[in-house]
Amino acid sequence: MGKAWLAGWLCAASLLLAAGCASPPSTPPLSASATDQTSSGPWSGRLSLQVDSEPPQGFHAGFELLGNAQTGELRLFSPLGSALASAQWDAGSALLLRGDERRSYPDIESLTAALTGAALPVATLFEWLQGRAVELPGWSVELGQTDGRVRARRLEPAPTATLRLILDRPQP
Repeated sequence: MGKAWLAGWLCAASLLLAAGCASPPSTPPLSASATDQTSSGPWSGRLSLQVDSEPPQGFHAGFELLGNAQTGELRLFSPLGSALASAQWDAGSALLLRGDERRSYPDIESLTAALTGAALPVATLFEWLQGRAVELPGWSVELGQTDGRVRARRLEPAPTATLRLILDRPQP
């Protein structure tokens, strides 16, 4: 009985340790101007992006979205919670932080195109996450009414792409 109890305790401790490793790492907060938002975020959850390129590309990550369309930060995490990348932007530039790499871009759309293979409409994403089905040329969007889901399909320019977001906690 003593060995079985010890094995069970070690198994439980291992599961607790693994669960602790799965939480996103803490990162420094944004500047006050980035967190003074007119939107009701921050948002966190899971995202999936399928790009219909040749060969097709898929991208899946946990995310945190902070700030607003003008100044903000998008943090991406692996399924186990390790940091994959962070994108920070303001009106005149965007910065990609990935490991020790720091790369500048003229805007957030250029950055997301380099990171994922498709330029993502980050400014409009804030509207969609607030439940407003704002139309965007070349995109169609479906919003979950109460379940915190967004499905957006880019029809043009080619290649087509599908972005899916599932929020951890739907906004009230």
